[in-house]
Amino acid sequence: MSETRHIVCPHCHTTNRVRTEDMGKAPDCGSCHEPLFTGHPVALDAASFERHIARSELPVLVDFWAPWCGPCRMMAPAFEQAAAQLEPQVRLAKVNTEDEQQLAARFNIRSIPTLALFVGGREVARQPGAMTNPAQIAAWVRSRLS
Repeated sequence: MSETRHIVCPHCHTTNRVRTEDMGKAPDCGSCHEPLFTGHPVALDAASFERHIARSELPVLVDFWAPWCGPCRMMAPAFEQAAAQLEPQVRLAKVNTEDEQQLAARFNIRSIPTLALFVGGREVARQPGAMTNPAQIAAWVRSRLS
């Protein structure tokens, strides 16, 4: 019997059960039939954030950012490239703190950008400030997961 993992779709936010050996084989969502892994961060609102953090068995790296933030805009390309490096082992997501102020307050986000790593529904690591190198972002995540 093969092991499965729960993966939340980045498109329709439905929870999917995926066999571990199929993780790297571009699995599609059983509901919307879109790819479960796109190599790009997924934009989350409060409701989809809850689904991805609570239901996914993947670690989720969240970039708390705002459109007016210069360092956030500087980090965005590196975060985008890091998604391609880290999937399918880690889901990368972005939360716009202007649109989701209650979510930012709930996690006590005091400066942006702030990266927060969630595993099993709990925050396990946090890094305030911009990281502009995708390899640096990936290395930071991997060091927190090992």
